[in-house]
Amino acid sequence: MTRSTPLFLLLLVLSLLICGCGDDDDDPVIPNEEEVITDLIYTLIPAGGGSETVVFSFKDPDGDGGQDPQITVTGDLMANTTYSGVIQLLNASDPSDVEDITLEVAEENTEHQFFYQVGGGLDLTFNYADTDEEGNPLGILTTVATGNSSTGSLTIILRHEPDKGAAGITIGNPTPAGGETDIEVSFETSF
Repeated sequence: MTRSTPLFLLLLVLSLLICGCGDDDDDPVIPNEEEVITDLIYTLIPAGGGSETVVFSFKDPDGDGGQDPQITVTGDLMANTTYSGVIQLLNASDPSDVEDITLEVAEENTEHQFFYQVGGGLDLTFNYADTDEEGNPLGILTTVATGNSSTGSLTIILRHEPDKGAAGITIGNPTPAGGETDIEVSFETSF
């Protein structure tokens, strides 16, 4: 045996010990991967008819970066009118296999909540029209009341794993809820 052999053996044993040490947890944590949301469609249907349906639409098929999203408002809101609102989320990144993400949000309803923020003097009032399985607000369905003619912005936010019981949380104030923002889109509108 040469003089370098004990050193070689010592390095071999150390490398085996280092490689052999690790986390013995047999149940790895699999993260709940966020769904890709390329489209948000918020449809407002006037109560009792008489006015046209209004659709707020956000489309970004190539996701963050790349081309700018298409943000449109189709139809005209009417002053002093009540609307029923319904939101739909899609993953249209593969046009041959469009996924309705709204179904997943509805299925995982205790882990999601929509918020509707009004800015710039827009005279809109929002109320939740649905709840999760624990009786907390969800926001796929809403009621919306317009006031006097006004101009401003509507921002729609979906939070994942919010604290729905947090003090100060309202349909227009997601800050106390915490959680992760799955999507946030702003629309400019007037009536």
